[in-house]
Amino acid sequence: MWNKAAFLAAFLLSGAASAQEPMSAIDWLSRSIEAPPVAPAAPWKEGDEAGVHTSEIEVTRLDRSPPDAAGLLASSVTGLPNSLWSASDATTLSRLMQIAGRAELPAVRALMYTLLLAEADPPRAIPVSGDFLQLRVDQLLRLGAVEQAEALLERAGPETPALFQRAFDAALLTGNEDARCADLDNRPEIQVRYPARIFCLARRGKWSTAALVLGTAEALGDLTPYEDALLSKFLDPDVYEEDDPLEYPEEPTPLEYRLFEAIGERMPTAPLPRAFSFVDLRPVAGWKAQLEAAERLAAAGALSENRLLGIYSARLPAASGGVWDRVEALQRFDTALSRRDKQAIMRTIRPAWQAMAEVNLQVPFARLYGPSLLTVNLIGAHQDLASEIALLSAAYEEAARAIDPVTSTDSMLIAAATGRLPDTPPVQARLRAIYDGFQQLPSTEFQQLIKDGALGEVILRAIGKLANGTNSDPRQVAEALALFRAVGLEETARTVALQLILLPTD
Repeated sequence: MWNKAAFLAAFLLSGAASAQEPMSAIDWLSRSIEAPPVAPAAPWKEGDEAGVHTSEIEVTRLDRSPPDAAGLLASSVTGLPNSLWSASDATTLSRLMQIAGRAELPAVRALMYTLLLAEADPPRAIPVSGDFLQLRVDQLLRLGAVEQAEALLERAGPETPALFQRAFDAALLTGNEDARCADLDNRPEIQVRYPARIFCLARRGKWSTAALVLGTAEALGDLTPYEDALLSKFLDPDVYEEDDPLEYPEEPTPLEYRLFEAIGERMPTAPLPRAFSFVDLRPVAGWKAQLEAAERLAAAGALSENRLLGIYSARLPAASGGVWDRVEALQRFDTALSRRDKQAIMRTIRPAWQAMAEVNLQVPFARLYGPSLLTVNLIGAHQDLASEIALLSAAYEEAARAIDPVTSTDSMLIAAATGRLPDTPPVQARLRAIYDGFQQLPSTEFQQLIKDGALGEVILRAIGKLANGTNSDPRQVAEALALFRAVGLEETARTVALQLILLPTD
C-alpha cells in the first residue's frame, strides 16, 4: 500500500493548487467520498533536530508501480515506450485528452483506449500523486469504458479519496458494488458520506443499522431534502407507497440511479451519459435493455464485438421493429455464414449490413465477419459488399489484393490497405488528403516534439485532428496520417484511411 503520509505531504505542499479544479472532472460522480481535512503541521519543539521528526517508518511494496504509471497494457503489448508521457507536462496532456476524446472514428478511438490503458512513466509536474491516473480514469469514464476504468483502478489501487470515489461509482455501474462497500470497512481514512454508507449497509442486509444512520444524518442536518426523501423511500418503501413518485434528478449520479432502481423507479439510460449503459448489461436488466446498451457501448468501442455478438445471440427476437429487426438480420446472416450457404449469405448480407449501419456498428460487424467473408466467393454486388466489409476488418491487406482498381477510390483503397500509393494523386478532396498523408512529413513543430520524445503528446494531437471523424478537414486528415506514420503507427494510419473512405459522412 502506498505511503499515505507521503500523499498528505504532497497535498500540503500543493497548497492552494490542491483546492482548485482538478485536471479532469466528471459532473455525474456521486460525491460519496469526502477528502479528509489536512491536519496542520505539528509545532516545532525543543529537541527536534532541524525539524526532523522520527515518525514510524512506513513500508512501500516494491511490486507495485507508482499509481500514475499504472496500466493494463505493458509496453511489450502496445509497442509504445515507457517514456510515452514523461517528456510532456500534465496540464497539456489533460487539454489534449479532452480534445482527442471527441474523435469517434473507430480506429482512433481504439488508439485512444490503448493510450489511456498503457503502462508508462507519468508526465512531469503532476501536482499530487495519482492525479495523472485520475485524468486517465476520467477520460475512460467519459468515453463509456467503465469496465476498463474499473480494472485500471484495481491494478493501480484507488489510494486517494478521488480515486476511490471513481472506483465506487464504476462498481455501482457494473454491479460490483458489494466489493467496494466491503472496502469501506477496511479503509478508515476514507470519509464516506451518509448516502453511500446507508446504501452499503442495506446491501449487506443491515437495514436496522442503516435506518439508525439515516436518523443520525437527519438529526445532524447532513442530508439535502432530496437525499433524505430518496433514502427514506429506499429504506422503507411501503411507508411511502401512496406518495407521488420522486422526480428524477436532471443529472443523476450512479448512486442515485441505483437507489431509484431499488425502489422500483428505474430510470431509462438512453438520455444519460454513455457510462450508465453498463447498468443495463447486468442480468437484472431485460434483454431489450441489454441489447440497446450493448449497441451503444460497442459503437463507442467500450464493449468488444464478441460480447456484442453474445448478447445478440442470447435468444430469438421477441417482437419486430427497432433493435428486434437488427437482431433478426444479424442472426440470419450469422447462421447463413456459419453454414457457408452462399445463397443464404447473399440474401442476408445486405440487410445485416444496413441494420448495423443504423447504429454505427459497421466496424464491429466487419471485425466479426470480414475475414470469414474472404473465404466465400459471392457474385456481383454481394461480392463487392463482402470485400468492403473485409476492408474494415483486420484482414484488410488480403481483401485489397482482390480489388480491381477501376476507379480512383479503388486505387486509394488498395493504397490505404498496402501503403503503396498510385502514381497519380486522386482529385476528390478526401482521397487526396489520404494520398498526401501517406506522402508528406510532419511539420517542423511536430518533428521537434517527436525528437524531444513527446510521443504521447504527438499521438494525442494527431487524434485531435480527426475529432470530426469522416467530416474532418482534409488538411487535418493529411497531417494526422503523416503523424501516425512518423511515430511508427502504420497500422493505425491504414485503418484510419480505410475508415475515412468507406464509412459514411455524418
